[in-house]
Amino acid sequence: MDVKEILKNVKDGNISIDEAAGKIRYMPLEDIKYAVIDYNRELRVGCPEVIYGEGKTLEQIKGIVSNMAKNNAENILLTRVSEDAYKIVKEIYPGAKHYPVCRIVTVINNPFPKNKGLITVFSGGTTDMPVCEEAAVTAEFLGNNVERVYDVGVAGLHRLLSRLDKIKESNVSIVVAGMEGALASVVGGLTDKPVIAVPTSVGYGANFGGLSSLLCMLNSCASGVGVVNIDNGFGAGYLANNINKLSGKGD
Repeated sequence: MDVKEILKNVKDGNISIDEAAGKIRYMPLEDIKYAVIDYNRELRVGCPEVIYGEGKTLEQIKGIVSNMAKNNAENILLTRVSEDAYKIVKEIYPGAKHYPVCRIVTVINNPFPKNKGLITVFSGGTTDMPVCEEAAVTAEFLGNNVERVYDVGVAGLHRLLSRLDKIKESNVSIVVAGMEGALASVVGGLTDKPVIAVPTSVGYGANFGGLSSLLCMLNSCASGVGVVNIDNGFGAGYLANNINKLSGKGD
């Protein structure tokens, strides 16, 4: 049953408006052989389908974005993409914006309404910035006010304590750290708001590619700390948006 048939059934009184909305919410999908594009994802979850670029060929990215353009997609987020992929997207959407530090490309033709609250992204060190920026840009794309507080790791605790104002102002804190990942516990002990901890693969050999910081964050003694996967800045930004939008819309 396509959308026209569903609407006809509503008109004929065969199904209710709520039933029709439930059916339409899971339509349409477009199968282009190497990808199945979900055009109603935003209707269901509040965010359009995100294109994960790593592992996709340039031709595949071009095909997906071209198909989205054909279907009048207004806002697109691509993560983990190369400079060459950005050039391809820009040919299709001239207004596309590239964030080379975190390898994100955005297309924004109809910005999301602004959420009221503030999301702050804290980093343990400068080397964590690519993951921080992935979180920050994702949250901004989804309509959030985001501030960045970088290089405030526990090796120099006074740096973090000098930014207590940002911890207190934030509806959600995203804390990105490698090494032993202790920064998330410290921030968690200073706020009554949610803390999203992001372990990074930054560190020496015994860091085990981020496993040490992941386990440290999972074993945090601070309540109210949740943890996403290693280097998953996108996941943190997305989750922070879901929490922050509960505060409502505003400037």
